[in-house]
This record gives sequence, structure tokens and C-alpha cells, in this order.
Amino acid sequence: MIDFIKNPAERTRFLKFCVVGVIGFVVDFGIMNLLLHFTGNARLASTISFIAAVISNFIWNRYWTYPDSRKKPLMQQLGQFFLINVIGLGIRYLLFLTIDKPITALAERILPADFFISPSVVGHNITMVIAVFIVMMWNFFANRLWTYNDVK
Repeated sequence: MIDFIKNPAERTRFLKFCVVGVIGFVVDFGIMNLLLHFTGNARLASTISFIAAVISNFIWNRYWTYPDSRKKPLMQQLGQFFLINVIGLGIRYLLFLTIDKPITALAERILPADFFISPSVVGHNITMVIAVFIVMMWNFFANRLWTYNDVK
């Protein structure tokens, strides 16, 4: 971890990884909402959008964040990346199940009922921010150590 903080190349990779994550967010939500509009099937829409976002993130990370990562076969690297993202999705889900109720309850106690955003929405969003941050850190370090471990 200390090497990561001291190494400018790793800090740059992390920032690029974050930008790629924002692009993935746009892909995920854009495709999900588009498919939801046309199919009305939330499970199908969210599954397809998740896969599309992972593929988009993989391409951006392979060619922009880690352009010097070419020793591994493409499909092996994609499989590793996808597995790490599926584990990250599981972590996010478990975190949401674990911390959403207490955080939402706290938001409902602190915020007035007539707040311009409902306290439960605020609680859900705070939970999501925490979960996304933790999963982002998992995804970055797990991918750096396994998927892109051929980069010096």
C-alpha cells in the first residue's frame, strides 16, 4: 500500500481506473434504462447492462489504464477481470444488505421529514456511496494484483 502511494505511475493508473469506472457507470445505467424502457424487464436489463459495463471497463482498462499489459491471452485476462467484477458485485450486494437499514434509519432520525429529498432516499444513496467506494478499491487492487500483474 505504501508503494502505491509513493509510486506516481500507480497513482496515475488508479485515477485512470476511476475515470474508466465513471464511463462504466454511464454505460451500465444508460443501457439498463434503455432496455428497461423497451423490455420492461428489470432483471434482464440490469444483467445485460452489467455485462456491457464490465466489457467496456475491461477494454478501457486494457488499452488505456494498463496499455503495457499484453503478456496474458486476451480471453484469460477478460475472464479474470469479469470474475473480480462479479465478486465486487457480490460484495456490493452484501454491504447493501448489511448497512442499508442502519444508515437509512440514521438518516430518518437526523433529517426532517419535509427535507427536499426523502430521508430514506438519502440513506440508500449514502449506503450506495460507501458500497461503491469499497468495491472500487477491491476492483482496483484485485485487478492490479491478478488481472494486470504482468505490468511492472
